[in-house]
Amino acid sequence: MEIKIGVRSVHRELVVESDLTADQIEEEIRQALAADKGVFAISDVKGRRVVVPVASIGFIEIGEDENRPVGFGGTM
Repeated sequence: MEIKIGVRSVHRELVVESDLTADQIEEEIRQALAADKGVFAISDVKGRRVVVPVASIGFIEIGEDENRPVGFGGTM
């Protein structure tokens, strides 16, 4: 599952690839937002951890993984 995190005052978004489902990620976000001065923390598929203070989050986009075709799939 790909997660894009927009951080306020930062021009690039953070992109994290996670093994969690969309529902699990959403629950983690809800818990982080409910905590006073909380942080949103998530681990990627390689075990690296990303921690963002909730007050700095501009947006979080949760996207489904797409199976992309490999090679030249077009026919003539």
